[in-house]
Amino acid sequence: MNRMLGKSPELQSVLRAARLVASTDVTTLILGESGTGKELLARTLHDESPRAGSPFIAVNCAALPEGLAESELFGHRRGAFTGAVDAHDGRIAAADGGTLFLDEVGELPAAVQAKLLRFLESGECQPLGATRPQAVDTRVVAATHRDLHQDVAAGRFRADLYYRLQVIPLELPALRERPSDIPALLSHFLETLAGQHGLPGPRLSCAARQCLEAYAWPGNVRELRNTCERLVILHAGQTIEPDHLPAALRTTGGAGNSFRLPAEGVRMDELEADLIRQALARTEGNRSRAARLLGLTRDTLLYRMKKYGLQEEIAGMQRTPLLSA
Repeated sequence: MNRMLGKSPELQSVLRAARLVASTDVTTLILGESGTGKELLARTLHDESPRAGSPFIAVNCAALPEGLAESELFGHRRGAFTGAVDAHDGRIAAADGGTLFLDEVGELPAAVQAKLLRFLESGECQPLGATRPQAVDTRVVAATHRDLHQDVAAGRFRADLYYRLQVIPLELPALRERPSDIPALLSHFLETLAGQHGLPGPRLSCAARQCLEAYAWPGNVRELRNTCERLVILHAGQTIEPDHLPAALRTTGGAGNSFRLPAEGVRMDELEADLIRQALARTEGNRSRAARLLGLTRDTLLYRMKKYGLQEEIAGMQRTPLLSA
């Protein structure tokens, strides 16, 4: 798992499970916020599997035009629909013998979800316009940043497909959950990107490094990489000081931001319920991400929502634009 940088326990536990998964053909669902490295983990699973010598085909399901999604994945025969002047094998067949990575699988249209489930169950793929299906030996690895469990409950995603995809779920931690990996990632990206651009690498002052290590990185590893590339290009060969950093990165949290108990005390149940509401609002109703913000497991969050009678309230909030998925 050399592609994934980091020695934190949070990441290493995922990589240990991934090593076991890589040697099998089991369908895998990779979970995690945007920018955590889901495609990188999928490529690593492929590279360390017996399928490593065969194609790895990545598909961004969110970018597939709804009317063409079925054709893009399953292919079509000539004349199958208006504009089908040539036959097209489709991405599933293109990955025969290898791995198909379906990124943002939660964005697939309902009709395509049904056909994908049939392929996963039977191993057969039927292109549009074909009279019979064909056997295809393609392993499927899917990924999403959405809470598919919530989408199933809301009727936006098929329950049977959800359970079929998550035979082995792997959830990548957000970068803020593994801050001990930030120094190694900074050094790696600054050195690697300087080499790619043919520039002398910048150096980080102690103060700048403290800012970068204290930042929450809401965009995760992708945001950190992009920041490093900006620093390499704009400050090649220089010593980076806090003033060279974007304003958001110069504002770091400290002890002054810790909670102070008011003299009149607090009602813990009211405080906890309010924090749960805030976390769900900030994550647009995504319970898994809200649980991570609160340092809880998803099951614990659901238990406490039930304890404080928040299900009805949150369900009503989800019908507003703020919490729509």
